[in-house]
Amino acid sequence: MSDKLIIFDTTLRDGEQSPGASMTKDEKLRIARQLERLRVDVIEAGFAASSNGDFDAVKTIADHIKDSTVCSLSRANDRDISRAAEALAGANRGRIHTFIATSPLHMEKKLRMTPEQVFEQARQAVRFARNLCGDIEFSAEDGYRSDMDFLARVVEAVIAEGATTINIPDTVGYAIPELYGQFIRTLREKVPNSDKAIWSVHCHNDLGMAVANSLAGVKIGGARQVECTINGLGERAGNCSLEEVVMAVRTRRDHFGLEVGIDTSQIVPASRMVSQTTGFVVQPNKAVVGANAFAHASGIHQDGVLKARDTYEIMRAEDVGWSANKIVLGKLSGRNAFKQRLQELGIEMESEAEINAAFARFKDLADRKSEIFDEDIIALVGDESVTSEQEHYRLVALSQRSETGERPHAKVSFFVGAKEVTSEADGNGPVDASLKAIEAHVQSGAEMLLYSVNAITSGSTESQGEVTFRLQHGGRVVNGVGSDPDIVVASAKAYLAALNKLQGNVERTSAQW
Repeated sequence: MSDKLIIFDTTLRDGEQSPGASMTKDEKLRIARQLERLRVDVIEAGFAASSNGDFDAVKTIADHIKDSTVCSLSRANDRDISRAAEALAGANRGRIHTFIATSPLHMEKKLRMTPEQVFEQARQAVRFARNLCGDIEFSAEDGYRSDMDFLARVVEAVIAEGATTINIPDTVGYAIPELYGQFIRTLREKVPNSDKAIWSVHCHNDLGMAVANSLAGVKIGGARQVECTINGLGERAGNCSLEEVVMAVRTRRDHFGLEVGIDTSQIVPASRMVSQTTGFVVQPNKAVVGANAFAHASGIHQDGVLKARDTYEIMRAEDVGWSANKIVLGKLSGRNAFKQRLQELGIEMESEAEINAAFARFKDLADRKSEIFDEDIIALVGDESVTSEQEHYRLVALSQRSETGERPHAKVSFFVGAKEVTSEADGNGPVDASLKAIEAHVQSGAEMLLYSVNAITSGSTESQGEVTFRLQHGGRVVNGVGSDPDIVVASAKAYLAALNKLQGNVERTSAQW
């Protein structure tokens, strides 16, 4: 078996299935470029057949990404597979990833198909896909809860039809590491042509064991591809976390004996970009990328680290990108320096006009905040990532009055389409008053599920605040993110951003693993 572990990132497809994590095409492309800088082997860019928006995103990423394989998911039918092939036409290296459920529960209750029908559909789908693309991945949805003999028969058939990667997902996070690893191993032994394909694992985190199960699938089962997401993003409890798998294999090379091609110094920048784009905040004690991952509060620990770092640190913070947290620009910095920093952060803009607009926003921020960090620049660009066609609501100005013993009052001016409106309201606090002023005109009827405030950078009260709103309306859940040194303004921006997503009626994918 190969000593290379393939990292398959599905942040842009499976990660986007988190309620409220829908991304625009431009946001997806920016994250894809960061994944390419991270040197991810395979980027699953989306589900091309699910919507015109997802098709455009997959196509755009396929046209721009040169170093990573770009993959599109498809159900096991000719329409989905053809749509995926069309979206991937411009890719340097493309992969069609087709799937069908194989567990008795899914076949009976969801697909309403007999095992023989599923077998034939899987085989014919791979045959059809193989005529359109040389790199075909087949996934047996709910594979871990499938009958071993039936699953082995399906896998043998799809490999014979040309599948080059076989993925056995733990779709519902039911697996236990030792059992899952042995399941993959036994399955490989049962399939006569198992050596003709790369075996892959795709684990969910419902019982908190997605990383452990994935690593067991690698070590015990012999899998050589792990499917994962940045920050473990994903529906329900999330997916296997890319940063944890990569650093486990890298740190414990003595145990796994495998190499990964990831540039680990890009892990933290990728984590920040995904967090700020989706509004899903990384918990402070999250392994590798959490704010406390390399913090030492105990006096004994601090003393040990000062004497020798490896007494309490098994990884170096700078190896995963934490050293990037430094002041990079200020209000005296010129346009060329700003443009260079954008390139270093992996932020590419399509035109000089976009760069000029971003630079103008940067100068405005620099007048209000003396120290500009990388995180500030990422947030600044992310705040303006929605195109004018999608931006139905846009903040113009906000003023608010709040003092002890008086009810807070806010006056908000914002665009609704091409028309500027002004609205006022009282509230329990300045944020509440600002939102009520917006709602007095918009009357969205949306239910607020989450209001979250975080400092973009640490160490100063001058830090920008990053606000996330999660709204629900008509069965749809969206996140809106806004940043500003003034937390009330950031809140208004985030609320309007969420309303824009509701207004935009973005289609969501329906595939689940």
